[in-house]
Formats: sequence, structure tokens, C-alpha cells
Amino acid sequence: MSVLIKNGRVITATDDYFADVLVEGEKITQIGATLDVHADRVIDATGKLVIPGGIDAHTHLDMPFGGTTSADDFESGTRAAAFGGTTTLIDFAIQTKGQSTLAGLDTWHAKAEGKASIDYGFHMIVTDMPEERLPELERLAEQGVTSYKLFMAYPGVLYVDDGTLYRAFRRAGENGTRICMHAENGIVIDEIVKQAIADGKVEPKYHALTRPTRMEAEGVHRAIAIAEVANVPLYIVHLSCADALDEVKRGRARGVDVTCETCPQYLFLDYSYYEREGFEGAKWVMTPALREKWNQDVLWKGLELGHIGNVATDHCPFCFKGQKDLGVGDFRKIPNGAPGLENRMTLMYHGAVVQKRLSLNRWVEITSTTAAKTFGLFPKKGTIAVGSDADIVVFDPNRKETIGVNNPFTHHMRVDFSAYEGFQVQGFSDVVLSRGRVMVEGGKLATEGGGRFIKRARVGELLR
Repeated sequence: MSVLIKNGRVITATDDYFADVLVEGEKITQIGATLDVHADRVIDATGKLVIPGGIDAHTHLDMPFGGTTSADDFESGTRAAAFGGTTTLIDFAIQTKGQSTLAGLDTWHAKAEGKASIDYGFHMIVTDMPEERLPELERLAEQGVTSYKLFMAYPGVLYVDDGTLYRAFRRAGENGTRICMHAENGIVIDEIVKQAIADGKVEPKYHALTRPTRMEAEGVHRAIAIAEVANVPLYIVHLSCADALDEVKRGRARGVDVTCETCPQYLFLDYSYYEREGFEGAKWVMTPALREKWNQDVLWKGLELGHIGNVATDHCPFCFKGQKDLGVGDFRKIPNGAPGLENRMTLMYHGAVVQKRLSLNRWVEITSTTAAKTFGLFPKKGTIAVGSDADIVVFDPNRKETIGVNNPFTHHMRVDFSAYEGFQVQGFSDVVLSRGRVMVEGGKLATEGGGRFIKRARVGELLR
């Protein structure tokens, strides 16, 4: 199958030009001002942007948590991603404490294989790592899992101590792989939570009020210090506040190889959502929690200046009815997480380009190219170039919609609410190609299935 995309404005992280793009099979084979070639299918992109497919480097599909499982599996989640213009995601496989990380990887392969509509990779969540199992990290890398996530939060569940952190950090550095870090001081937070419960403070808002920004900043500071000594590239996930960003800036200023992501929820939502009437605030219970609104300006500036390299979603959806309401009367029992995988590209276009915070090039960089370069997918993914995978989005910069759970154009996630209900936004994916297959066109699903596991390269290496 060949596809010719004509008359579009091609935007990459570095380029901005008008051209035709020829796709043959799964690859981009020609780019030119006016391509006079035969193709099985011609797509007219006049007045539209032609961009590399989005890459969401942080999702949790079919993930057990808090006595339930995230509402989107690899079938529904990847389908919703495609509708939103994301053509690759990196999900988190989980090691069961005391068992092999390789067994955890096998479990997540079984969850995804044959269900995914877009390409995907895995990070590995490490819940313990005694000395004798350290060689597993090299075996994971050989299988294309070249990043590992560890937690300073959730004592008794995912938390690992500083010794385990250093041990895993050191070996990852030796293997040419990257550490992803959930940085919050979970031990102190647990003490704050215990006091809140003792005082009868059980409403959803206390999830946020018991997780102060200083505890996120302390975790970021400690993770950077350990990574600096262990000599490993560090990636701070879902950074939510100015306090934590200050620590990243300080680390980068002294030459530490540290970068971070933020998420749309921290750029567009704020603490006030927890103050909604009744149990409504539970919809936005996530970790880290939503912060005071003034943090948003600091995070946008961090994106502008490059201190924050990437925007991912931490998509971990739980339905309001039947899942979130497990925590009625006790905020500790509310499953942590919110939906957003489908909305990321549009929200970021609206907030970055329409609202004139960032350039078109920077928008592409933070939604696709940085993730590809950080996590061993570039230049196979993350750019429009001859030889790259034909993961392409024809993006309509003028279309306006109101995001809502009942809007069939904006909501294909398997969850009964939208975190961005009522947001009026501009800019939507019109045609979405994944490795040359037209997946979505005009708001309708054209193809389903066919997503593949991608073995990612190690830090500093290219993927072809």
C-alpha cells in the first residue's frame, strides 16, 4: 500500500516547510515540493499540518491498582490514542515483589499482544532488586526494555529503599539504560496521611493536602543525588510543581544527566477541582496530586526553556462509578489515576500554539521527538524523514471542539468521565497513519489492530 500526502505543511522538531510525503509500505520513502508519483491513496493536506505521530511515554493500561484494574486495556487504550493522534506509547510492565522482572515482562506482553492498534514499548517497574537478580536488567535491555521505573512512594506496595535505588541505578548506568523515577517521599507522606485520618479528614481533597509539594521536591533532590553518584541518566516522571522543577534545574546546572516530563493535568487543572461538591473531586485523585494554579505558569516556562523535556499523560483511568467510589469515606482507597491519553495532542496544541506559549516546532518536540530520543525510538519514530516509520498525523489546526465524555469526536476511552469536561479547544487530528496504515480518518476508525512491540535502543543509540 502506498499513500501520497499532498500540499501539507510539514512540521518536525526542527523543520517547517510545505511538501508532499510519499509512504510506501511502512516507511516514508520520498519528501519533495511536488511529488509526481503514483500512489494507491492520495490524501490532500491543504491547510493542514503534517507531523510525526505523537509518542506518549507514560501510560498504565490494564494495570491492577487499589483492588481494581485501570479501565483501558491495550485494545481500548491504543484505539483511543490513535483517535487523539498518538501512534506510539510506552507502558509500564510491573515486577511482582519477590519475583523476576522477566516474568513481569511476560505478563505485560500477554496483555498487549494481538490487542494493540498502535506500536508500543515497555518500561519495567522494579519493586525489589537484590544483588543476585541484577543481571536481569541486562537481559531486559537485550529484549528492548531499556528503562526502569522505581518508586519512592506507596510504602508496602511499590516503594523501594535508597539502597535498592542505588543498586539498580548503578547497574542501569553500566548497562547504558535509563532510570525513570516516581519521586515523592512516601514514608513522610504516609505519616501525614495517618494524622489526617485520625483527625477525620477523609474527603478526596485530603489526598492532595497530605502530599505537599516539598515532599515531591525532596524526592526529586534525593533521586538526582543518587543518580549523580551512580552515574546513570535520570528521567523524573509526572513532575507537577515549581518546587520539584527547581531541583531539576539545580541538578542540570551542575551537569547531572537529568530530565523530566510533566503532564497535561498539571498544565491545565489545579487544586480547586478537589473542592467540588460531594465526592466529585475523586475524579482527579492522582499522584502527584493537582497543585495550586500558579504552578502552571512555572511549568509552561519550564517547557519553553527546556528544563522540562517531554509531555506524557500518566494515563491511568478508573471509572467514577464502580472504581473511584471504592474510596467513599476514605480518600486512601480512591484508585489513583485519571484519563488523558486521547486528549494530549489537542490540549498541548491549544495551550502551546493557539495560546502562543510555544512554537509549532516545540509542540512537536514535546509531544513526539523528545520521547523518541529519550527512550531509544529515534529516528524510527518521532520525526518526518525518509526511512522513518510512516507514523504520520495530518492535523487540522482550525477545528474546534468541546471535550466531553458525550462528544463522540473527543472521547473513545473506556471511562465514564472526562478529566477535561467542557474544555473548548482548537486543533485536532484529522488523518492518523501508523506505519503506513490509515488508522483514523475524519473522526472515524479506519483500521484496528496491528500494533507491534518495539524493542528500544539503549541511551545514545539510534533505532532504525
